Amino acid sequence: MSADYHALLARREAMRLRDRLLAPAPGAARAVLGSRTPAPRPGARRSGAYDGAADQELITRNLVHVTPFDRLIAHLYEVMFERHPYLRKLFPDSMEFQRVHLERALWYLIDNLHRPDEVADFCTRLGRGHRKLGVLPVHHRVFEEALADALHRSAGGRLGVDVEQAWLRMVRFATTAMAEGAEEALAEPAYWSGTVVDHQRRRPDLAVLRVRPAEPYPYRPGQYATLETPLLPHTWRPYSPAGLPGAGGELEFHVRRTGPGGVSDALVTGTGVGDTVRLGPAQGMTTLDDGDPRDVLIVAGGTGWATARALLEDMAERRRPGRTVHLFLGARTVDDLYDAPALTRLEGRCPWLRVIPVIDDGPGLSGHAPVTEALAAHGDFSGHTAYVSGPPGLVAAAVLRLAELGLPADRVRHDPVAAGAPAPPALPSTGISA
Repeated sequence: MSADYHALLARREAMRLRDRLLAPAPGAARAVLGSRTPAPRPGARRSGAYDGAADQELITRNLVHVTPFDRLIAHLYEVMFERHPYLRKLFPDSMEFQRVHLERALWYLIDNLHRPDEVADFCTRLGRGHRKLGVLPVHHRVFEEALADALHRSAGGRLGVDVEQAWLRMVRFATTAMAEGAEEALAEPAYWSGTVVDHQRRRPDLAVLRVRPAEPYPYRPGQYATLETPLLPHTWRPYSPAGLPGAGGELEFHVRRTGPGGVSDALVTGTGVGDTVRLGPAQGMTTLDDGDPRDVLIVAGGTGWATARALLEDMAERRRPGRTVHLFLGARTVDDLYDAPALTRLEGRCPWLRVIPVIDDGPGLSGHAPVTEALAAHGDFSGHTAYVSGPPGLVAAAVLRLAELGLPADRVRHDPVAAGAPAPPALPSTGISA
């Protein structure tokens, strides 16, 4: 059968689902799913319309029945694909990353449900990004229906209707915000096509790619983009453009190969000049605040240098006198400072910049301590605004260390430590962590 025929079947299935799911839920299904009244629209009054704290308390108190989440998530996808086989092609061949992504998203929702404005803002941005995956509003309903079944299967009926309804209200609140984010972004492409115009192997496991988007790509220095390569369809990973866009809007990406068979492997070892990639919409909050007069602290390691370089080049363009910047740049060895010429150019151009390289293993060099431990030895940064980028472990350690050194959390900027969702901290009331 042709691809067009399969696409037609998928559209008919989506229409059938829409009609069935929007109809009144009969009997037991209504008892589990509750009212189909849409969740409150994200906005200025959303926190007063949805009592997230009450649902958080119900869900948290009963987590023992559904954690670890492995079985819950396995049941959820099993139900979705059994009932709607066409949905499987919206996902990558390997579901491992998707399962981890969903688990972290669930923990994020549970841990932050008492802050519904924050959750809705995060989910609005997530919905904008999910357009590139072909996600439609009807798919949110399908997800909700599958979750109801998975909760019942995983808990063996021990949750109770009130707890299941709390879970579904939480998810409905999140997916309503995601749908709004997608709707607000209808005027922009779901993704941008780009051509690789330069590919340099700086190290055996690291490449620097320059990508020219086919049309203008809206981006603020410090944000990140998700990339997809034709070598791994439906598989997207986040990478931060380094520096400001170049001629023709070219974006530079620093990619470290993290293992065989993944997106990073495809971009480092299987991609060359002339190849194409797709870029999802720019995301992230690690950007400069025009109204912030404070001095700046940047903590970066590994390819997190790309974000740091973007921020520094942005500050150099703005030419704001009197503002100083301390950059703590961590590396395992001197060879890991793979972009040293660009750093040298910035030092020469920016008299307000002080660079502190921190080498974990570099005989004869100062700063042997890990980058997070080096902070306390170089002054008081409690009055600064901090930006952190790099591997998840470095980001988590730096955020904790900066809090210990007296820097308020609202002045520490960093993007999610895992692709697509913030890392879940432990839930003190249950002792359970992700």
